[in-house]
Amino acid sequence: MAALLTDVDLLEPPLVGTAPYRRARHISWAIWIPAIILGLMVAACFIGPFIFPIPNPNGGLENQALLAPFTPGHILGTDDLGNDILSRCLYGGRVSIEVGLGAVALGLIAGTPLGMLAGYRGGTTDSLIMRFLDMFLAFPALVLALAVASYLGPNERDVIFAIGFFTVPAYARLARAATLRLGEQGFIAGAKLIGQRGRKIITHHVLPNVLPNLMTFGLLTIAIAIVVEATLDYLGAGVRPPQPSWGSLIATGQQYLSLAPWIALAPSCFLFITVTSLNLLGDALRARLDAR
Repeated sequence: MAALLTDVDLLEPPLVGTAPYRRARHISWAIWIPAIILGLMVAACFIGPFIFPIPNPNGGLENQALLAPFTPGHILGTDDLGNDILSRCLYGGRVSIEVGLGAVALGLIAGTPLGMLAGYRGGTTDSLIMRFLDMFLAFPALVLALAVASYLGPNERDVIFAIGFFTVPAYARLARAATLRLGEQGFIAGAKLIGQRGRKIITHHVLPNVLPNLMTFGLLTIAIAIVVEATLDYLGAGVRPPQPSWGSLIATGQQYLSLAPWIALAPSCFLFITVTSLNLLGDALRARLDAR
């Protein structure tokens, strides 16, 4: 909604057909559509294999290799080893989603307190924290993530750490900027005047107001983390076969683009739908916050 709201606007909801109502309804649809698609994707990856009779992702037979899509029992076909593509995409989606959520959680938990502390304290504390984090922003994140993942080893936990480590500065800078804006508000000054400690002010006043923006930014960061994870898998520095992942499936399918393009196309579609839904949902939620 517009920033200039009258007292009547705050007390009475807009009439159906007015511009604010149409805009709010538009934003609601912009939120619900990608949220439903994303929910279905997550449910398919984590619950689908337990509900539907899907073959084992690594139980293929050589005589069933490179079967075309819509073959009975293999709706998306099979790969060069006879493994079911749909099964590998769903199990691979678990890895990508878990890495995205884990990396963002790591950045959120580590970066938010640092950013709020820097913004609230200011001075030397602010300079030390932010200059330390700026050192990580000076290097290409993907290159460093590739180096860290290669050094730690090819497993899901270390990939989460490698990606999440480089999301910390982004969350810290966002939390710091929000804390600086809140520091100019009257309720923060009032809390200081009545003698509340800095820790209580941060946890009871700053954090609840900073968290919505951080959560919205988190959806966009999850999308980025999933793409980075797929890139690491594609380059061979992420989760290694036989454990499926979208990046490794695309890398395998690249060798059979002319003979069996569905091997690379199927995981690419799963990746595209998931990342696009996260981006649309994050943009819609950010628009909702801005409207308020």
